[in-house]
Amino acid sequence: MNVVVVGNGVAGTLAAKALRDLDSEASITVFAAERHPYYPRPNLIEYLAGTMAREELFAFPPSWPADRRIDLRLGEPVRAIHPASGEVETAEGRRVRYDRLLLADGASASVPPIPGVGRRGVFTLRTLDDAEAVLNELSVRPRVAVIGGGLLGLEIARGLRGRGADVEVIEFFPYLLPRQLDPEGSALLRGRIEAAGVRVRVGTATEEIFGGDSVRGLRFKDGKELAADLAVIAAGVKPSTALARDAGLPVDRGVLVSDRMETGVPGIFAAGDGTQHNGRLYGIIPASFEQARVAAVNLLGGNASYRGTIPSNTLKVAGLALTSIGNVNPEGPGYEVLRRADPERGLYKKIVLQEGTLVGAIWLGTKSGVSEISKAIARRAAAGPGKESLLEDGFDFSKL
Repeated sequence: MNVVVVGNGVAGTLAAKALRDLDSEASITVFAAERHPYYPRPNLIEYLAGTMAREELFAFPPSWPADRRIDLRLGEPVRAIHPASGEVETAEGRRVRYDRLLLADGASASVPPIPGVGRRGVFTLRTLDDAEAVLNELSVRPRVAVIGGGLLGLEIARGLRGRGADVEVIEFFPYLLPRQLDPEGSALLRGRIEAAGVRVRVGTATEEIFGGDSVRGLRFKDGKELAADLAVIAAGVKPSTALARDAGLPVDRGVLVSDRMETGVPGIFAAGDGTQHNGRLYGIIPASFEQARVAAVNLLGGNASYRGTIPSNTLKVAGLALTSIGNVNPEGPGYEVLRRADPERGLYKKIVLQEGTLVGAIWLGTKSGVSEISKAIARRAAAGPGKESLLEDGFDFSKL
């Protein structure tokens, strides 16, 4: 069987690995737009901060594809899929036949239509090439504005501050991490971030990135300005759907797939950041892992099902561990919220119950109990009596 994988990010690489583990004979070819082997994207932040050497970025040694008999074509993107003939066409015009195809070309950085985004000194951070471009400029342009106070924006700010840059984060929403935190937890986090030397503006919309050929600063809708040498945009991602759409695959916000991770065209599967399952785009590493495994099984004729992934994000900002799981900002009737805050320790815990069942949690300032409460939320455990004790240090969630 000839299997072609489009994309060598987490979904494409893990699927190729799983395919070889399941089938020692299948022909596996992976086409990659990037010229670099697979690296976990969170490693880019450590590289940006100077805490990880370039050679440590990569998940596998250089010989890994050859050792696994995976034909990895770096810097050779696919420009078209031809389902009628069962072929992919590369950017160089070469056609390669497939029996089964996995579309895992992920997503690209989203760039809002802000005047001035084309100026020199404006960057996104999605690839290793992006990180290296930022570092090349940082040595002579030390004042950085990070547009976006979400997970990626705060991690970028941390990394650049670690390099000694003067950094300010600009967030449109009234508080940081609006998808992962609530106002109470965000206020505590913001205090720690600012104490680490990163300035923060919230409730601020960027109207223009001004300058001549190069960035000189940002102008906001309230008329204020910020002097800056670099602007890094962290405004989320945009699923890559052009290949699928041009090939006639069903597409909405992402590439539509069934529980088997199969698209509307038999023999073509999809996984990763560009995939939409049951109306959801996940854009998180755990979902890409799970989707890739299911797709690999079914590519080979198996019968596995993907049932969705409970959103869970973990990061460390200003020395504080943060984990956000499930529904942390509930709306509507039937919800109950439990909170515990200890600002002096940098500790904030929140549990969301829906009719007595655990559906979400925020753990800020500690990693203790993260794995346990994640599992409890995944199985929708009932809180039971004495629910206030759920917030105590060392509570045993396996008893629920």
